[in-house]
Amino acid sequence: MESAHRRVLIIGSGPAGYTTAIYTARAGLEPLMLAGLTFGGQLMITTDVENYPGYPEGVTGPLMMEEFQKQAERFGTQILFQDATSVDFSSRPFKVSTADADYTADSVVIATGASARWLGIDSEENFVNKGVSACATCDGALFRNKPMAVVGGGDTAMEEALFLTRFATKVTLIHRRGELRASKIMQERALGNEKIDFAWHSVVDEVLGEEFVTGVRLRDLRDDSTRNLDLEALFIAIGHQPNTVLFKDQLEMDDADYLKVRPGSTATSIEGVFACGDVADPIYRQAVTAAGTGCMAAIDAERWLAEQGIG
Repeated sequence: MESAHRRVLIIGSGPAGYTTAIYTARAGLEPLMLAGLTFGGQLMITTDVENYPGYPEGVTGPLMMEEFQKQAERFGTQILFQDATSVDFSSRPFKVSTADADYTADSVVIATGASARWLGIDSEENFVNKGVSACATCDGALFRNKPMAVVGGGDTAMEEALFLTRFATKVTLIHRRGELRASKIMQERALGNEKIDFAWHSVVDEVLGEEFVTGVRLRDLRDDSTRNLDLEALFIAIGHQPNTVLFKDQLEMDDADYLKVRPGSTATSIEGVFACGDVADPIYRQAVTAAGTGCMAAIDAERWLAEQGIG
């Protein structure tokens, strides 16, 4: 097995990890990135990105991540498309292992992101990027003047539905219960919006369409009756799961398993370990904010290493 030491080791890719790599590589820290087998983060399943600065005509998510990767490599980042399988932050240097190698590092930046929770039905998977999405702010404008629906009952679902009213002819909020879980103010905003309809006690049984989404079949949980709802975009807003299993019992997390970082910093509960992007962000979850915190993590790591006399 290969064994090597790095001043900076980045776990995960996506806009946060790649930005960390660009900054630390330009600082001469020669970072190693374990990009993972499914590299590039959630943008790899995003067809069109129209809200990232610098792309006036828009760009596909995979192409954007390819360009991020090339830029990181240009400055000397070593990128391995392997998953980190274990970490040991109990002492320095830190230890990170893959199936093929063991590494030690003076500092570690975690950029493993978060994964959207999906409904788990085959037809949903078939139409991802063809009318099914987990991000209204990313994809809502692509379906301007079309009927849309949001699945969920919490604050995120209300925010998504309200945001989509800017573009949709109508937004149907599909919820499995007869009352919302969202905060009172978000409920009032959604219930008071004339563009939002509600499908109570309902779940999506199947996403309908041929090449693109044309509707959904809803099942009423009270009597098992079904009905079809015509729409051209379905947004799943039932939450995200941060990819933090690897760090259980080593780093402090909040109640939803997002990594805790010090306010105004990317520093985690262990000195020398930093976190950026969606793995530490339950609020914004955008490519541009992930990239911003990737820059922060790089600067935090560079300064910390200098304080240790390692930079």
